[in-house]
Amino acid sequence: MTRWTSKPIWNKVIGHGAMMVATIVCAMSGRPALAQHLYASGNATDNQPKEISLDKPLQYKLEMQGSLSKGRTPLWLNANKHGLSSLKEANGYMRAAVERPLSTDSMRRWGVGYGADIVAAAGYDSHFLVQQAYVEARWLHGVLSAGSKETPMELKNNRLSSGSQTLGINARPVPQLRLALPQYWDVPGTNGWLHFKGHLAYGITTDDRWQKDFTGGEQSHTENVHFHSKAGYLKVGKENCYYPFSLEAGLEMAALFGGKCHVRKDDGSIVTHEGESGLAAYWHALKPAGHDAEEDTYQNVAGDLMGSWVARVNYDADTWKLSFYADKFFEDHSAMFQLDYDGYGSGEEWMDKKRSRYLIYNFKDMLLGVELAFKYDHLIRHVLLEYIYTKYQSGPIYHDHTPPLADHIGGDDNYYNHHLYRGWQHWGQVMGNPLYRSPAYNDDGTITVKNNRFKALHFGIDGGSGPLEYRFMATCQEGAGTYQDPYHHSHHNLSVMAEASWHFNTGKLCGWSVKGACGMDIGGILGNNYGAQFTIARQGILNQRHRK
Repeated sequence: MTRWTSKPIWNKVIGHGAMMVATIVCAMSGRPALAQHLYASGNATDNQPKEISLDKPLQYKLEMQGSLSKGRTPLWLNANKHGLSSLKEANGYMRAAVERPLSTDSMRRWGVGYGADIVAAAGYDSHFLVQQAYVEARWLHGVLSAGSKETPMELKNNRLSSGSQTLGINARPVPQLRLALPQYWDVPGTNGWLHFKGHLAYGITTDDRWQKDFTGGEQSHTENVHFHSKAGYLKVGKENCYYPFSLEAGLEMAALFGGKCHVRKDDGSIVTHEGESGLAAYWHALKPAGHDAEEDTYQNVAGDLMGSWVARVNYDADTWKLSFYADKFFEDHSAMFQLDYDGYGSGEEWMDKKRSRYLIYNFKDMLLGVELAFKYDHLIRHVLLEYIYTKYQSGPIYHDHTPPLADHIGGDDNYYNHHLYRGWQHWGQVMGNPLYRSPAYNDDGTITVKNNRFKALHFGIDGGSGPLEYRFMATCQEGAGTYQDPYHHSHHNLSVMAEASWHFNTGKLCGWSVKGACGMDIGGILGNNYGAQFTIARQGILNQRHRK
């Protein structure tokens, strides 16, 4: 049950979205001072081509995958694949994708890109999937896109990390309109030391039918829910002067709002709550404000809002790079700022703020990681280790102040769950870190994250030699369930995955690749699962012969 309280502290963050939009618009403007690094970065030249061909060159990818398991599909054969996965014992798909990437127009001030990614599946919730379908346009550094597109995580290794806690790669993409600075842009007047990137997006979820089928209409579910995300990242460093240290830090925020929330009551009945609509709903998602339909005396902001403070420190040597990073998740203003207002009066003044008094929370819940990367063709290319702790959640007690009790304790944040919206998930998979047990694992038809209090140690390594590449991931996890529904005793889980692939780079098979992987889960969180996965793919350029 996510609860945000509309307090003056939000005045500190009211301008975040507006500032991101203003910065992106400035970067997209044609003023020379703001586009100072455009030509150096290769996004435009004075001799840019006169004509543009929107039908070429087109990149294509054909892929076929099959999985066989005893039990469910093991975690790391299923997770962090943008939702293109299934837990069923036998599953597979055939996939065809075509794309005109924006990089095709890298020598122009403006560019156009589009893509379509279609999947025919067996053993999935749907037999036909539109995984991606989008169009996008770039002017200088700014990119405007519309549709469903797989977006990578920021400040983390997308192949080896356990995942971001807010904007992860575990669930199917949400169709959205997105305005972004996808690459770092040099902030004018900082002599190349300060850089910015970020995005602002609105969309709508597409899993209404899945939710109704999964719950049988007898459990809480939602429909026509809207999606919002925003993020901004600052980088301090001057890599082109061979200065080895750099610091990246940012704020990621997201929200589910609007639509209809069908909530199951204790007597088994379903009550429907209408979410906010119109421009006010979009504004209240951008600037946390408003309140949900059933709230009266104690009004929190509308919708399900969450986010992460993220940071990464890098040391960039000639042949290797060492990074330390952190991801501090919050689903409540108390966890965002680590303090809560606790200076209310009593009696008739119980709603009045009488004193300058705050409750300071422990700084426990966080993902911490270290990554070592080798820059050239090494048998070992990346090694990372992550530690994740989520058991605190501002404490086990939640209560608002009352006339006889002035103390206000804002704990029990219940990560990834919400009392109206069915939590931070899409098509049954959490949209953040998959170590939070996704609703797709539930056998009782409830859309809820049943293990959000845990600690885990995650290890990843990859590398290769020539056409051979490999990847290995292992995670040890200890879970406590949730504050509302705790495990009677700690549950443990071990998830392991080993993968090898071969890329044919010459001869008649050039462009083909094969990949095999095996994985397992052992323990009480995900159960005992053993499985193998095989993938064959071909990629290339559709109309390469027509290129000049």
